[in-house]
Amino acid sequence: MTATVGIFSTRPKTMPADHADIPVWNSENWFYEDFEIGHKIRSLRRTISEGESQQFNALVLDMHPYVSDQIFAETEGLFGKRLVAGAFVFSAGLGLVATNCINAFSYGYDKLRFIKPTFIGDTIYTIRTNLDKQPKYKDLGLIRSSYEVFKGEGELVLYCEHIQTVRYKNGRPADAPELKG
Repeated sequence: MTATVGIFSTRPKTMPADHADIPVWNSENWFYEDFEIGHKIRSLRRTISEGESQQFNALVLDMHPYVSDQIFAETEGLFGKRLVAGAFVFSAGLGLVATNCINAFSYGYDKLRFIKPTFIGDTIYTIRTNLDKQPKYKDLGLIRSSYEVFKGEGELVLYCEHIQTVRYKNGRPADAPELKG
């Protein structure tokens, strides 16, 4: 892949010029043409704590007994212990491999599945794979990537596909069909 991380500055006019010229950390300048089908990245692992799980539940008002009631989870719940909310596993899992590509915009998610339960204290990591790309608009193409969130030593707990619109480097590709929209 020819795209690099932190090479180009966005050169904002709202800061001193010598600051604006510094490459932006954790930011990519990838264009549609730079995405390689089959390219994979893997995140670092992170353990989900009780505190952050409960903060997320409070923030999104998810007080389902499976995620918020220890007694229920242990005595009446299907798993014998509290779950981490699926929406949190989704958010944290995708966040682990999130990139700050200044040429890409989220278009949506497909095929979101919670495959196995995730519990407080589980350690997760994510693998993102570029699945396909296709021209879509005059200035933007679509990139579709899978996100697989695993816990422990490789147990798949979540799968989804993220679709992003990504700017073309030099305008619409020559081999793209005539586009509308």
